[in-house]
Amino acid sequence: MKSILFIHQSAELYGSDKTILMFISSLDKQKYKSIVVLPFDGPLKTEFEKNGIEVIIAPVLKLYRKMFTPKNIVKFFSEHKQGLKKLEELHKKYKFDIVYSHTLASLIGIVFAKKNKIKHLWHVQEIIAKPKLFNKGFVKLLLMKSNNVAVYDSKTTMDFWIKGNKKLAQKSEFVCNGLDVKQKPEPNPADVKIIRNQFFNVDKNELVIALVGRINSWKGQQLLLEAFNKIAPKYNTIKLVFIGSAPPNQEFFETDLKDKIQKYNLIERVIIIPFQENIWRFWDAIDIAVVPSTEPEPFGMVAIEAMLSKKPVIAANHGGLTETVVHEYNGLLFTPNSSDALANCLEELINNEEKRKLFGENGYERTINHFSLEKHVEKFESIFNKM
Repeated sequence: MKSILFIHQSAELYGSDKTILMFISSLDKQKYKSIVVLPFDGPLKTEFEKNGIEVIIAPVLKLYRKMFTPKNIVKFFSEHKQGLKKLEELHKKYKFDIVYSHTLASLIGIVFAKKNKIKHLWHVQEIIAKPKLFNKGFVKLLLMKSNNVAVYDSKTTMDFWIKGNKKLAQKSEFVCNGLDVKQKPEPNPADVKIIRNQFFNVDKNELVIALVGRINSWKGQQLLLEAFNKIAPKYNTIKLVFIGSAPPNQEFFETDLKDKIQKYNLIERVIIIPFQENIWRFWDAIDIAVVPSTEPEPFGMVAIEAMLSKKPVIAANHGGLTETVVHEYNGLLFTPNSSDALANCLEELINNEEKRKLFGENGYERTINHFSLEKHVEKFESIFNKM
């Protein structure tokens, strides 16, 4: 049995959190002993423990753009010492064979693996072009001898990082994220009615356009709102819903969004609903899913969730979304950052019920055939066995 230390930089239940939860929970427990380290308590810890997986709270040396202040640098080095001490204690108990760092956002895994000469795998789920200092720094980290394997969540992500770098390409491969299709319950008409009435405040004849995800600088809430504002006067039966919350200490993103809604006089037609742990019943009540990310999504788990829920997807034509959404098959791709192009796509689906239904059915089939959790786990177990 291989003992694996999994390190993740969050404890919420957004895209990357759901990915690691489903993945570790599905690993063969006869072959792998999984220990998970998270930086703080949260719903992700609860879900892991429901599945019998041990979770430890410890510093993970999380990287973020505003860390380079005297106060935050001091905090970083303090957490470096605390984090390594905790991991050393765990290593004495579990004798780790592999250290798995989930996303580039935490450094404690590679530091610990190098110090203890343990094999390290970096699961990369970011496309970071700017700032260039960060980009170059991450490339150097991925190239370290201590990092044995780099696995990317899509071909797009891998191609971005290995471009012009043969040395990194030699230890790189991609494994598309997978979704546990069995976790999606059958739609409940009574639930759908409740969500549409009590949360969306719409009747059966109105169309709900939705963006599910964090409210931040690049998920595209402002862009979608701008596009919706362009077409709202033409259609009295459409409503826009944002489901998600801003990151901790970044609530100004939500405040800015609310201010823009008020500026456009759309208070009666645009709703913001906080993050929901049980997202499936909300997906069932939505008519059109939009993933308008203004920067390239490495993968785009939200699009896969929408597809599994048989919803047509309108997505920005860059990053990993181009691998999940096939234009005019299970959705529409639009020119990134163009509110006009997005507005045109919205109108196309608003005016074509048959196309919405066809795209939804096609998306469901595509998810089952290409993005299953079983395939994801199978490929990772093969990688672990080679390490």
